[in-house]
Amino acid sequence: MAAPARRLCHIAFHVPAGLPLARDLQRLFGFQPLAVREADGWRQLALRSGDAVFLVNEGAGPAEPLYGLDPHHAVPSATNLCFDVADAGAAARALAALGCSVPVPPVSMRDEQGAATYAVISSPAGNLSLTLLDRTGFRGPFLPGFRPVPSAPGPGWVSHVDHLTLACTPSSSPKLMRWFHDCLGFHHLPLSPGEDPELGLEVAAESGPGGLRLTALRAPAGSAVPTLVLAESLLGVTSRQDQVEQFLARNGGPGLQHVGLYTPNIMKATEGVVGAGGQLLTPPEAYYQQPGKEKQILAAGLEPSLLARQGVLLDGDRGKFLLQVFTKSLFAEDTFFLELIQRQGATGFGQGNIRALWQSMQEQAARVQEA
Repeated sequence: MAAPARRLCHIAFHVPAGLPLARDLQRLFGFQPLAVREADGWRQLALRSGDAVFLVNEGAGPAEPLYGLDPHHAVPSATNLCFDVADAGAAARALAALGCSVPVPPVSMRDEQGAATYAVISSPAGNLSLTLLDRTGFRGPFLPGFRPVPSAPGPGWVSHVDHLTLACTPSSSPKLMRWFHDCLGFHHLPLSPGEDPELGLEVAAESGPGGLRLTALRAPAGSAVPTLVLAESLLGVTSRQDQVEQFLARNGGPGLQHVGLYTPNIMKATEGVVGAGGQLLTPPEAYYQQPGKEKQILAAGLEPSLLARQGVLLDGDRGKFLLQVFTKSLFAEDTFFLELIQRQGATGFGQGNIRALWQSMQEQAARVQEA
């Protein structure tokens, strides 16, 4: 591995001036302002909930925004992952030696709270770039060049980022998996027993051709980097785009489709999001009527009718359960959504939940296409 990632520092978004993403993250999901920078045509606002940090780059300018790139992208989207590395300069040189493009060579930033060095590399995942950051010499709340923003404690719905899901073109997952392995030290994480890394987990459509392939990657041992999930459509002949194909079309290619945010109490978090006006995906009606589902929910110490009312999915057995709920897109272009996830001993993603998400997103994609 050329540049082992030690920790996810933040996820960056690029949106047009006036788009209310930062406001929605605060109002709907409990994120709080952390630090801000306004210069060169950009307003960059960092927001935090627990250890999850989002950087909203709003506007456009003649220079690149600090700690990232201006992707000159036609639609708002999540465009950058920032990883902590031991030596940003050495990491950039090592990746360049592997053939990676380094559009922003190592840059050192300093203010009264210390210094940090970063470089930006291009990834093979569409408009997604990666920032390599070394801020061991910085003692401020975010990064040099940003002004701290005082804020009250948030509701605590989100504690950290659980996983990142990239929407990929068909048959591209093996190539992406090798790139993340060689460049950042990620390894295959099986989602089912005996899974072939080249094939991943295949989720067939309930009726007709097509389906979904998922390949999960874990970061180097000892790091604090979320699981990376590669999602691609299974080839099939169908007249209607599935949700991955729809993302690729609307985003103009591969990219970060959604972020899974860990919550210590998904029922409380979901109630708060809905109460604030957030919109969640509705699971298939038959999901909660599956044989054994009610017993499974009760075994987890939860009320089936409450889960159904709030749209929370549950999977697992033997005292290990996984709970998930998914938002509708945060952008009108349907290029990014969030997931809230709670783990009660479970470490995977739950094949039953994956199939239910697939179906509910297919139904949502069909409604979007018909609109």
